[in-house]
Amino acid sequence: MVSLTPAIERITSFASTSHLRACALLFLLALAAFLPGFSTLQPLDRDEPRFAQASKQMLESGDFVDIRFQAEARHKKPVGIYWLQSAAVSAGEALGVPQARTQIWLYRLPSLVGAVAAVLLTYWALLAFVSPPLALLGGALMAACVLLGVEARIAKTDAVLAACAVATMGALARTWLDWTRSLAFVPSRWNWLVFWGATAIGLLIKGPIVPMVWGLAMIVLCVSERGVRWLKPLRFGPGLLLCLIVVLPWFVAIMMKTGGSFFAESVGQDMLGKVSEGQEKHWGPPGLYLLVFFGTYWPAAAFAAMAIPFAWVRRREPQILFLLAWIIPSWIVFEAVPTKLPHYVLPLYPAITALLLLALVNGGIDRFRRGAVATAALVFLVPLALVGVILYGNWTLDQALPYLALPLLALMLLVAWRVVAAFRRGDLEGALWRCVLASLLLGAGVYGFAVESLHSLKLSPRLAETVATAGCTDPKVITAGYREPSLVFLTGTDLAMAADGAAVASFLNQPGCRIAFVEKRFAAEFQTAISQAGLTPRLLTTLNGFNLNGGRRLEIAVFVRP
Repeated sequence: MVSLTPAIERITSFASTSHLRACALLFLLALAAFLPGFSTLQPLDRDEPRFAQASKQMLESGDFVDIRFQAEARHKKPVGIYWLQSAAVSAGEALGVPQARTQIWLYRLPSLVGAVAAVLLTYWALLAFVSPPLALLGGALMAACVLLGVEARIAKTDAVLAACAVATMGALARTWLDWTRSLAFVPSRWNWLVFWGATAIGLLIKGPIVPMVWGLAMIVLCVSERGVRWLKPLRFGPGLLLCLIVVLPWFVAIMMKTGGSFFAESVGQDMLGKVSEGQEKHWGPPGLYLLVFFGTYWPAAAFAAMAIPFAWVRRREPQILFLLAWIIPSWIVFEAVPTKLPHYVLPLYPAITALLLLALVNGGIDRFRRGAVATAALVFLVPLALVGVILYGNWTLDQALPYLALPLLALMLLVAWRVVAAFRRGDLEGALWRCVLASLLLGAGVYGFAVESLHSLKLSPRLAETVATAGCTDPKVITAGYREPSLVFLTGTDLAMAADGAAVASFLNQPGCRIAFVEKRFAAEFQTAISQAGLTPRLLTTLNGFNLNGGRRLEIAVFVRP
């Protein structure tokens, strides 16, 4: 096998000599992967501003038990992520961040911390399966993973959830492999505390998802072992007590405050609704996650696919069996549920990384297998298609090209091509490290420059800027036709939503400084209504943009009545 390039070899050799150095390198890689665009990317409708707005309202109201979006109860997820976001914004206010409560990057900090933790915990979990140099590579591949990079930049639950999941499964792996005498070291006596602590946090973040992942894996392993004795080191009694201590106070408080409606809505409507039908236009057929896998797990997805024959042949070995128990049952559940969102399978990606590395070290990736080079070429073809979409989108929406991004994207494609070349000559480890470099370049080009240049997609920030420049204090705002949550987050909790132009005219006819956003579809009836009311609001500006939700071009007029 051809050796790694000297620079990569020196860095990885140095970092692998101690866990502290390895974690430091992974920390820097994770920041390099996740920070481009982190503070400049606009609030991404619809889920992110819903989470952020609910957290902002907790700070405004001082009520940290109930969860609300404007006047509507938001009883879908537990309170954990809202507490984390509120704490991050409070810290920003204490440090003097201007207008901290409308700075979306502050709400994203828990996601960033969760994504970095997922990378470091992947390294820790992989140490139960492979040597430190390969565990370091596995952590780097998770930092390079497109899906984790997306979740690191969105203020919602899934990056933190992924960290909780990999922590629990890393602890469970040590318990299983120690029982089967496949672990080269004795697990820490605090292993059970990691397992249950991460489970408790996961329960407060997203309910039963983390217990579902390790619970399904336990069932498979217990059936294989024909017993449950191997679970004894996890200390279920103290562990469950810890979970109750952590989660029970809020669950009791929300039950008392809502009269049990939280559980009826979160379990009866949100969770069971996703199981019975595709919610919020997110329906997808079984097999969708496999179809998008080559994009969401890029750049390592192609090599992971090549590891499948190896995993099948050696499926009865304790290490492989554990990883398959981690992946397959939960994957089947996610595929069976009609509601499909790409991030659902993110907690399973560290296990896929482990399988890939085990195949790598055991000669399980055959570059001479029929179709192997074509599969490896996806490392180049997937980002090539993405670059084409980005250039088309920039030109179509804004009649411009992201010139600052082009050198980085071109260099990324060159490195991706070198990945295929390294694979063809048998340098598999070198190919995977080049995958990491290609992902860093892609993130810098796309998030740092290309997305930033798409002004048409920034309707809510541009509308919020018009409020700030309207020239009056304490304005009241109404919108007709454009009702995205990001506009609520950026303009204020009391943003009024009008059903028609007459409602906008009635709003403007009230005392005080008032601003109206009127989408073109409502323009005629709005003009009729203000004429009948004898109003003459001033046209401040007209903004054109594109709303991804619905896929429509919009023209929004901004009127002010001083």
